Amino acid sequence: MKRNAYDLPRLLAELNPHAELAQRHLWLIHLIEWVRAAHPSTDGAVERVCLFLDALDADPDAAARLQLWWLQFIDQVDITTLLADFGFAPRTAFFSELTERLRYKLLPSTPETIDASELFSIALNEEFDVRWLQALDEPLLQRLALALSPAGSPGASFWQHALLGAITYCAGQILSTGFAPELRLRMSEEIRDEKPFHALIHDVESLRVEVLHGLRTTDRLEQAEARLRERLDACRAAVGTVYTHFAAEGISVGLVFRLRQLRTRIVRVRQLLDCLLSTRPELDAARLLAGFVSVGRDRRSLRALYDANSSLLAAKITERSAETGEHYITRTPREYLDMVRRAAGGGLVMSFTTLLKLALHVLALSAFWGGFLAGINYAISFVLIQLLHFTVATKQPAMTAPAIAAKLKDLERGNAVEEFVDEVANLTRSQVAAILGNVLVVFPAALGLSLLVARLWGSPPLDPIHAVQTLDSLSLLGPSLLFAAFTGVLLYASSILGGWVENWFVLRRMDSAIRYNPRITRLLGEKRALRWSGFLRQNISGFTSNIALGFMLGLTPAIAGFFGLGLEVRHVTLSSGQIGVASATLGLQVLHLSAFWWAVAMLPFNGALNVLVSFLLAFRTALRAHNVSGVERSRIYAGIRHRLRVRPLSFFLPSGTR
Repeated sequence: MKRNAYDLPRLLAELNPHAELAQRHLWLIHLIEWVRAAHPSTDGAVERVCLFLDALDADPDAAARLQLWWLQFIDQVDITTLLADFGFAPRTAFFSELTERLRYKLLPSTPETIDASELFSIALNEEFDVRWLQALDEPLLQRLALALSPAGSPGASFWQHALLGAITYCAGQILSTGFAPELRLRMSEEIRDEKPFHALIHDVESLRVEVLHGLRTTDRLEQAEARLRERLDACRAAVGTVYTHFAAEGISVGLVFRLRQLRTRIVRVRQLLDCLLSTRPELDAARLLAGFVSVGRDRRSLRALYDANSSLLAAKITERSAETGEHYITRTPREYLDMVRRAAGGGLVMSFTTLLKLALHVLALSAFWGGFLAGINYAISFVLIQLLHFTVATKQPAMTAPAIAAKLKDLERGNAVEEFVDEVANLTRSQVAAILGNVLVVFPAALGLSLLVARLWGSPPLDPIHAVQTLDSLSLLGPSLLFAAFTGVLLYASSILGGWVENWFVLRRMDSAIRYNPRITRLLGEKRALRWSGFLRQNISGFTSNIALGFMLGLTPAIAGFFGLGLEVRHVTLSSGQIGVASATLGLQVLHLSAFWWAVAMLPFNGALNVLVSFLLAFRTALRAHNVSGVERSRIYAGIRHRLRVRPLSFFLPSGTR
């Protein structure tokens, strides 16, 4: 229905307190639409509310019908669901709430309901509603309250009883969630001994008695209020100790969701208390309802749900990745040379990986099974490199970005930005060292292995036609730039998966289970179980990210091909090895082929895109996890630009070698 479909005379004429439930609620919706039609002027909306009240003053019959309408409304509609439960999930589970929000988005709601929350969501669901509700002044709100329930009428004390009922309901929910084992057992031992949740209902009932019985003194009411507020503070402090537990024991979206629900319910009780004991109840009630409009909009937003409940999980995953990433950042000439050595070892292993990948083509398998075996080949190679303490350059950025972002926790310090720029320079030259170590070894190693295969078996791994095709596929002139950037996305995704699995491993205490579970200790023995638990705790993230990356690199072309996308991967180390194998087939004449030089020209771009895309994605995630604002990011970027102008070599060579 259009906003201008109703005018004031028609609204007054259709006000019928004896109509059916849906029709009475539709009248309220139409009234709010008429007020909202003043958009974007809040003064216009306030003026319409004044016009409505003036019309009631001029029409006693309409005023009487409004009062009867209001009595019907408060008699049949459950206001508690709005005051106590609006904005909260019906179940304390993240995925249940996700399903509920999808329902709100996809399915229409009906005004034929006694649930005040449902009706509120239909009637007041636009951002403008927040502004015009807040623009209503106290005298106008008092006129509106008197128009609905004159002094001495049956509905005069409704608001007080509704608030007390909502506070009692919220307190029950807080108590239930606070006693949940997954939260209670994660609270500090001192907090559990203090039992902050146990007396919450008692304090609420004490307040109810003081509010409803006028024989009690004002001092006793203030004391009851103070006790309840202190109890809420104690409950909130107890919740805070659970977050501290997450720092060491892992985190999950479900637990974060329950904690946020609990903390928000404590805030809601405080808001209801403010309204209940306010000296200006009408004004505070309007402010509360205006806040509910914003809550309702967030309640229907999938993005708000994700943002609110994933930030801590992102922080924990990036923190796990940061612990691993510290090992990939070099700061001294000795560490720089050690990085080159480890990268050379990784390049040597990848030369064998390249040969095995090309050998799989001889089997002429289907796209899926060929990609699956290629994924196994990559995964085994990456895990072997991890166990040998070697390194693959392009896997580092997604791990090192969170380690660098962790330096941003104290940006208020005077030298924080400069220290961060130092870390960026350390990372950049570490990447340069690692890529050079990989590429400068994998190319001659793959070339030498191919020549050895040709001598032993009489033919090289690739025939001349496929060798030229390999070089053409790696050319800078083709879509390889896009493929290299996409490979950076896969590198980032594998690192996030590694951090998530490590967090899950710690959250479920799998290392302790492996170490002490009777069945496992009987099978492995106590000493071996102890070694295995420590080994997996230390390496689970690396194993996960390496295996995931291997299968991503192997299966992505096959899956993309199924959908006709023609998407390939371009990993700089593997590409260098493939050029080496193709060169062994073509011999010295390869130097006269433009395809060779275009493939070689692609290598620096390949490495740069692999590194930059994975690093920027991981860095962005880490910035979000650490809540770094846009202003602080501008300071960081300015610091990096200044370093590039003043000391450009610091991004390529460690201090002491320049």
